[in-house]
Amino acid sequence: MSRRRPPAARRGAAVNACCRLDWRSRGICSRDAGVLLRENLKTLRHTILREDAVFEKVWTKSSRSPIAYGYGRIYFENYRCCYTSLQARPRLLYELPKRARSEKIEDVLICTCPLDQPGQRSSLLALTADNWLYRLCQDTGGQLQRVCLSAQHKFRYLGWDVPQERFYIKSIQHKPGRQGINRDGTVLYLAAFLAFPLKLVGVLEISSAAFGKTVVDAILSQGVLAVSHSSSCVKLYSFESILDTFRTQELVLGEPCTWNAARCVVGEPPLGIPVNIKVDAPPLALFEVNYLDNYIDCGVQIGGHPWHYIYAPKNKKHRGSYHVCSLRSGHLAKNGVQDMNCRSLESDWIYFHPDDSGRIIHVGPSTINVLKILNDGGGDAQSEVALDFAIKAPRTQNDASAVTVTSSGRTVRRRVQQLDDDPEQETFKSVEYEDELDLLAVVDITHVEEEGKANVRLHDNQNGALMKTVPLLESWDVTSSQDLFFDRDTIVHIEQEKNSNFCCHVYKIRSMHAEDQ
Repeated sequence: MSRRRPPAARRGAAVNACCRLDWRSRGICSRDAGVLLRENLKTLRHTILREDAVFEKVWTKSSRSPIAYGYGRIYFENYRCCYTSLQARPRLLYELPKRARSEKIEDVLICTCPLDQPGQRSSLLALTADNWLYRLCQDTGGQLQRVCLSAQHKFRYLGWDVPQERFYIKSIQHKPGRQGINRDGTVLYLAAFLAFPLKLVGVLEISSAAFGKTVVDAILSQGVLAVSHSSSCVKLYSFESILDTFRTQELVLGEPCTWNAARCVVGEPPLGIPVNIKVDAPPLALFEVNYLDNYIDCGVQIGGHPWHYIYAPKNKKHRGSYHVCSLRSGHLAKNGVQDMNCRSLESDWIYFHPDDSGRIIHVGPSTINVLKILNDGGGDAQSEVALDFAIKAPRTQNDASAVTVTSSGRTVRRRVQQLDDDPEQETFKSVEYEDELDLLAVVDITHVEEEGKANVRLHDNQNGALMKTVPLLESWDVTSSQDLFFDRDTIVHIEQEKNSNFCCHVYKIRSMHAEDQ
């Protein structure tokens, strides 16, 4: 007998949480783990958005050092102490022994184990000051693996090339020829690894001889090597093509190799990992663009369907705007000039939507535009940037005015243009996307008696409709560092206090109806 869907589901009618739980208990619509997870998340979203459900502050903890959050874990004391936020109240998960200053953790990445690799374990990748890479168990902090990187090059930064698949470790940057340092023109090194299982891809040398005298920085992103120049120019190269052309030998962690006529073990002291990707000739650039220096952190952003890029032009005519262009043709999209036309102390920001829809999020002081890219013709046909939906801050339209009286007694009214991010007005400060609930968490700030008050507004990711507003109990100082994370049924707010300490506030969903019973 074939399994039939419940009548309400067949009709496409709204289904409440009780029905979903009843279906789950009877095995309906839960033939595999993926379907069951989706049904559970629908139930959680419905529960969170109910009118009688509120977010309640359940935990607060201060620290003298910065606090970090990721995937249900709160890290204190430079990742030495880890708390889990998955329970009703955060609790201590593990505490690592104190490290010497020369062995302190410089940077970390959180690796979540993919579902298709059950033999692997979620872990914390930690880069230490003495050039070691540690893979630590996410639940216990125990050491799973460690790799000696180099005795010659100082590595300091971790970053994702392909999230949860391939990452890179970047060394400190050198200025070629400065005071006789770095005479060979090497600017930095990039060490690339696969995350699951931990496997070396190679160590790449970025030099002025191969990439140009003005090269200052480089990163890996989505299989592309992005090289920045002091002339506010960025050039993109295929990392796979560089591997095929310039990798001198494949190296395996823990296995012996020959380096400068000497035998060594890859990833072990004293030598660590040899440089096995040496670019000795200028590679072919896929793409090049000039951008406004320091206007977008990474200079150029790439994304969308089909591929597009966003940058801030250098010329004064378009200063303050962003351009959206086709990556294939380089042509500006129709309506591709995005300008908030706002008067504010802080600039607006723009980025590709993290939900992989190919959309763009443009955030200003009082407006959030979610844009979509249209390309019905395909191929080289000009694409178009159109508004999908907009989120507006509730503001009054009254302009401020000042009144002055002349010596003759005549009253003169002078119009004053108020800034769009004026403290007296509701202003957007942060946008966080919760992928499992398909909600946008927008932080808006208003000032009451010289104190910033924050609300977390939950908007539907598909149409921008306001679904719920969560007031934060603590104040929000716009002059200090503030971070907000929305993760399923949890809101985490990390702030830097006026005394330079850091504080973490955790909110959990609670049903008023259940408490009354």
